[in-house]
Amino acid sequence: MTKGMRLAADGFFDGAVDVSADLARLRACLSPEEGERFRSLGQLCAQAMDAAIRAVRPGQTEFEIASLLEAETQRRGVQPIVNLVAVDERVFGYRHPLPTAKRLERYAMLVLCGRRQGLVCSITRLVHFGPPSAEICKKAKAVAEIDAGMIAATRPGCRLGEIFQTAVELYAGAGYLDEWQLHHQGGPAGYEPREYTARPGATEKVSVGQVYAWNPSITGTKSEDTIMVGKDGNEVLTAIPGWPTTRIDRDGLVLERPAILVLDEMP
Repeated sequence: MTKGMRLAADGFFDGAVDVSADLARLRACLSPEEGERFRSLGQLCAQAMDAAIRAVRPGQTEFEIASLLEAETQRRGVQPIVNLVAVDERVFGYRHPLPTAKRLERYAMLVLCGRRQGLVCSITRLVHFGPPSAEICKKAKAVAEIDAGMIAATRPGCRLGEIFQTAVELYAGAGYLDEWQLHHQGGPAGYEPREYTARPGATEKVSVGQVYAWNPSITGTKSEDTIMVGKDGNEVLTAIPGWPTTRIDRDGLVLERPAILVLDEMP
């Protein structure tokens, strides 16, 4: 059927040209209708995360916590294609933690990538029972500042390499020079959690209507939401009403980034 024809594929296929990178960049340029679907999805993922993480209790296993997030996400008609959980020292050991039978004592990180109608939103939240340590608080504040800086820099016409460099400088300024090398920093979202990721020297430009999910991390902490680029500003699609936040001032632009949810030791 295809003899003598030139073929293209969205991945490796014998005899075809791999155009997956080109297709990813096309998918990252969203239509207004896709943007509205992203808004709806962001709210659903935020609701699922909020409901799940507020049901977390000391003594639960990571498997049990993951099942809470799974159930709340599926209940809203969203498929949790990424469902990651770490507790206590495992939060410090893994950026992408598959859940285990380890039981929660005080500190938990929940990560969700939810898919609906093809589109994918990403969100991370952290909960701590009792006051967090000074180390965790310091790192959480630093990673919020890095995240805010990346969001502020994600404006139409800006190149991804420039946003990446902003992040590198913010890591260094916060005293965590090499932490950016331990995990990717995120990038444009669409029909994959990241259609492609930001990297040094990347020339792709931000455009109005695109959706981004940045995820800076410092060992033991992380900050991640899904945002939409608007003409006059950026919109956080996965914001959780009532969630504690850290206010970051970026040259007069005040951004609210999620803080650690601190609960009583015996809720």
